[in-house]
Amino acid sequence: MQRYEVIAIVSPDVSEDDVTAVIDRSQKIINERSGVIAKIEKWGKRRLAYEIKKFRDGYYFLIDFAGDGAIVSEVERNYKIDDRVIKFMTVKKEGACTREDIEKEIAEAEARRAKARASADEQNGQSGQGTEAAPKKITTKEESSKKGE
Repeated sequence: MQRYEVIAIVSPDVSEDDVTAVIDRSQKIINERSGVIAKIEKWGKRRLAYEIKKFRDGYYFLIDFAGDGAIVSEVERNYKIDDRVIKFMTVKKEGACTREDIEKEIAEAEARRAKARASADEQNGQSGQGTEAAPKKITTKEESSKKGE
């Protein structure tokens, strides 16, 4: 098995449900062909570096998975057919991996997330005890230009 990352940009005109549908379709293709998904990240709506098909914004998402070349071909074929996807890129990561390696990586990531949530909850519980940070002073453009004079 090889490791791949797919980053795709979906048209900003579509709803959040359509973005989820595109991701679900990709996930289904990977799972049907015995691939393993390591992570799926929705990056949200962002400004494009340049216009693509007359769009200036787009919804970004990333899928990190392991599988063979046939999976990549099928996912890319579906992106080419789907009008909602305006751009995508697939990158092959270095080194081969096994299903066990990816499952271990997923378990470690879940453990880190759970630990981070627990520490955040703990800090939120303690912050109500009167230990508040001093508010930052917001300087305006005029104030910052006067400092140099």
